[in-house]
Amino acid sequence: MSQEFLRPLSELQTPAKLLGVLTDIDDTLTTDGVVPEPVVAAIARLKDAGLKVVPITGRPVGWSVPFASAWPVDAIVAENGAVALRRNAQGSLDKLYQQSADERARNFARMQQVLEQIEAAVPGAKRATDSAGRECDIAVDHSEFTNMPQAQIDECVAIMKAAGMNATVSSIHINGWFGEHNKLEGARWITRELFDIDLDATLARWVYIGDSTNDQQMFEHMPHSVGVANIARFVPQLRHLPRYVTTAERGDGFVQLADQLLAPQKQ
Repeated sequence: MSQEFLRPLSELQTPAKLLGVLTDIDDTLTTDGVVPEPVVAAIARLKDAGLKVVPITGRPVGWSVPFASAWPVDAIVAENGAVALRRNAQGSLDKLYQQSADERARNFARMQQVLEQIEAAVPGAKRATDSAGRECDIAVDHSEFTNMPQAQIDECVAIMKAAGMNATVSSIHINGWFGEHNKLEGARWITRELFDIDLDATLARWVYIGDSTNDQQMFEHMPHSVGVANIARFVPQLRHLPRYVTTAERGDGFVQLADQLLAPQKQ
């Protein structure tokens, strides 16, 4: 394994003119399915320091609504880059989409057929309990409320890809969708839409933190990429590793990153 990757978080130098933090949610901000108060406080400290904070998740837009309202974030990008939630001047939430309404409707109908095929063909496969809130993708539960063997996870992914879908595996779900969006494209899109910032031109001024295989594009692309300690579960399956890793798992790992980034500003 290259010494450039999975280095201790303590070796991460806060980037010059840091713009912000992009982060996964499940098992990165959450611990046992809940976002602890110290994580919300860490987000608030990052924001108070003038940084932008945008979670990018495979979770559905419906699931994300209460968090986009309650957390001190600039926006939440949901469904692996397909849709974003941001607070408007009135304090309510706007939805931003990467696909037109007609395209979303066509894709939704096709995706439900694939989901039914997976549930019929793969023993024990069940749609994720948050599926009712999904608009632009489908999700099969592999670790949130069930424990699916790797062979069946692979079978679900194969069915999605055979149908022409993109497919990725998070720490809890197998997600599939039609379209060119993904976490990286979602990050590029939202930084342009919200901040008029070209992500690729400012990569050295951002930090990304995640925990699983669906974060690989971000790990590969972002020079300041961080994994929370529980990424160890997925290391054998990862082709692209984060540069740094926290010593703490899940939400505690995110708090470690916030502390590390803000420490120079406290001096």
